[in-house]
Amino acid sequence: MPGNREFELQGVNHLALVCKDMARTVDFYTNVLGMPLIKTIDLPMNMGQHFFFDIGNGDALAFFWFPDAPAAQPGVASAGHLPTSGKSIASAHGSMNHVAINVPAEKIGEYYEKLVAKGLKPTKILNHDDSEYQVSLSVSPTTFVRSIYFFDPDGVCLEFAAWTRPLDPKIDVKHEPVDATGHKRTREREPA
Repeated sequence: MPGNREFELQGVNHLALVCKDMARTVDFYTNVLGMPLIKTIDLPMNMGQHFFFDIGNGDALAFFWFPDAPAAQPGVASAGHLPTSGKSIASAHGSMNHVAINVPAEKIGEYYEKLVAKGLKPTKILNHDDSEYQVSLSVSPTTFVRSIYFFDPDGVCLEFAAWTRPLDPKIDVKHEPVDATGHKRTREREPA
């Protein structure tokens, strides 16, 4: 896999989202998903709070609570629907569509059952692959990640994702990007 020639990046430090109710958020992420709360901050001048949860590998998921934050806008600022709902999963430019958290491949079935037992309504386990619709209910030789999607109490779309094979840019990078008008743009290829 090609390395970064510009910066020594080491993964995600933290992703910061915004919640409506920090107490409810702490309850969900610590008691439902089991994430340890690792840092709490009361922002200066009563601006709100900023709390961090451990998501493994030294990475964190963080939430702000602002007393004057605008209301959620599903379908604009975040995904309004889960994959498999038959409805659009699109969200606006610059928005955060979903957060994918890496989980062990051998635990994906167990984690689906746990989410259901905790009262959540996750999607079925989806196998992302190179088939016509790029997803199936069964694993195939082209499956690269298995996923379960669900919402947190604020409507943040979360994904438990399990890689099933190493990605190979020579095989897995085969589409040209489109511009804002939908036209494909030829991009410069990495030297071999």
